[in-house]
Amino acid sequence: MTGELAQLQALADPAKAAEMAAYHKVPRPYLGIPVPQLEELVAEWRAALSVEDRVALAGSLWDTNIHEAMVAAAKLLTQARLRPDDAAWAMICRWTEGFDGWAVADLATIAGQKRLVADASRIADVAGWVQSPNMWTRRAALVITLPYAKMNFPKDADLAIRETALGWAEAYVADRDWFIQKAVAWWLRDLSKHDAARATAFLDGPGTGLKSFARKEAGRYL
Repeated sequence: MTGELAQLQALADPAKAAEMAAYHKVPRPYLGIPVPQLEELVAEWRAALSVEDRVALAGSLWDTNIHEAMVAAAKLLTQARLRPDDAAWAMICRWTEGFDGWAVADLATIAGQKRLVADASRIADVAGWVQSPNMWTRRAALVITLPYAKMNFPKDADLAIRETALGWAEAYVADRDWFIQKAVAWWLRDLSKHDAARATAFLDGPGTGLKSFARKEAGRYL
């Protein structure tokens, strides 16, 4: 990992790093590297490494607590076909417990979406996040299930996960945190483009308790 970290550090831009720190408001080191440059590096690493080595590198990069290293770690694991992927899933679950901001949390959870779709039984792991004292972990339970909101022709098993996620969303209505409300709205907004009737039923039922901005966002396409 020393070589990969050195590659990241060589691209550092102190001025942009300061801007990013002010924007993200999460106290950790920033290097100021644009996402396209990170993606180029990640593509090189992915092509050169086995799945096992890629997972190990992702873990090492994430544990540096450097913003760009964490972004790169998440992108290393964002791949539909990743076999074997049990170690990658376990790592993403570990990351979820320590989420502390939307940017790296969303990227890591997007990586997790691929692994959940690859093995839907992992929804049992996600269920444990719903009662977490960490708001970002609770939020991740909805973000990681977003693919199930976007399916045009879901199978019965997919519909079961969709309803599970909607059950979590219903429980989250009472949580007044802005990010939780936004996550519920995001889920319903995406669902409305694929199953307008179900999204409308939620908004007319438990969704009446959402904050006004969340209801507006959820119903944007209805």
